[in-house]
Amino acid sequence: MTPFNRFALVVLVSMLVGAGIGAAVVKRLQPPTAVLAPPVGPSELAADIPAATYTPVELDALPGWTTDAVAQALPALQRSCVRFMKRPPEEIIGPGAIARPGKAWQHACQSLAQLTEGDAALRAALARDFTAYRVGSSQTQSGAEDRGTFTGYYEADLNGSLTRTGNYQVPIYAKPRNLVTVDLKDFLAPSVQLPAGVPASLVGRVVPAATPDGQGAPRGGQVRPYYTRSEIDSEGAIAEDADVLLWADDPVAVHILHIQGSGRVTLPDGQLLRIGFAGHNGRVFKGIGSILLEAGELKPGEASMIGVRAWLALHPAEATAYMNRNTRYIFFRRLDPAETDDGPIGALGVSLTPLRSMAVDPRSIPLGAPVWLNTADPDGVSLQRLMVAQDVGAAITGAVRGDIFWGHGEAAFLKAGRMKSPGSYFVFVPRALGPPAAAAN
Repeated sequence: MTPFNRFALVVLVSMLVGAGIGAAVVKRLQPPTAVLAPPVGPSELAADIPAATYTPVELDALPGWTTDAVAQALPALQRSCVRFMKRPPEEIIGPGAIARPGKAWQHACQSLAQLTEGDAALRAALARDFTAYRVGSSQTQSGAEDRGTFTGYYEADLNGSLTRTGNYQVPIYAKPRNLVTVDLKDFLAPSVQLPAGVPASLVGRVVPAATPDGQGAPRGGQVRPYYTRSEIDSEGAIAEDADVLLWADDPVAVHILHIQGSGRVTLPDGQLLRIGFAGHNGRVFKGIGSILLEAGELKPGEASMIGVRAWLALHPAEATAYMNRNTRYIFFRRLDPAETDDGPIGALGVSLTPLRSMAVDPRSIPLGAPVWLNTADPDGVSLQRLMVAQDVGAAITGAVRGDIFWGHGEAAFLKAGRMKSPGSYFVFVPRALGPPAAAAN
């Protein structure tokens, strides 16, 4: 590393530590119960790569391979393929043993594009054009471990108004005009790697630089951490810098919306709007369930999202103070119905499919890849099925970690809010670089 690059790296890390978002801050918190994962962009993940192992397996050995209605996942797979077809052919997708060039994915997707229906046809295409790998973690004392934790999330439902009136007093903000994101790699030579634990991007706001003697006009500016949840909601810190998309009638519902990252808003006239993740304030996420557990308001085993929602609704006077301890704040955008395909948009940029889309750690599983899931729902019913990695989450970290999208509505909330199941999964990657064989009839 050249002296300049070493100096630049020290300065950047110092900025992170000074701003309070160094390695200790960007540590991803896995909730002790099924507190659902907040949204996060792939570039925000810390630079360190989780240790993962990939062991090839025969598809016939996948648990439930012959019983799942795999064709139900075909629309989700084909949405992923739309994204793969736009990737550079020579771009390497995926880590280690599962790394494949973009053109390999494109060849495999050409086969999937020819399928219209039928479990047998899709199984044949997957067997012909893909290889399955058991995903494990090598971060255990006993060696590779292929068991992990699977939780759930859903699309929030809430009531809102386009104007502030009556009970509609809780703002849902668009991305502020003064929020900036800095890609730290832009300041380093291509050969320089960020230290473990340092995020790839920095979120904040630009403020005028102070003069040494406090006199005269400031010159230039400096990046400072963005406002916290308390500063935004309780002090009105961004009232002049961000537009209000909607006004909601329930602060607890809005907090849950922030955790989920997408929602369906019913207006007073019955019109339905969809809103989705547009950005965040760069602050650390801490699950409201963890906060209430630490405060002694909930006992271990009570901090599912269902229990959390019930407690907050019964204690409105205390709810705001506890919700403010989760300093992370999410900003939203109104979604065009043409882009949603009747579902919220995940990190891959495509609509999510209930019980077929899932959030993963993209450092272990490439976004867009088919995944075979082997776990159980919160009622103990087996979930052995074909899924597609189409989203990410701030709490979804590690080699074997997934978050299942359950859809929208109270039934989806009750499933997602209780789910915290052990399990395993397998990732599919293209078998070869050559043109795919003719699709099965």
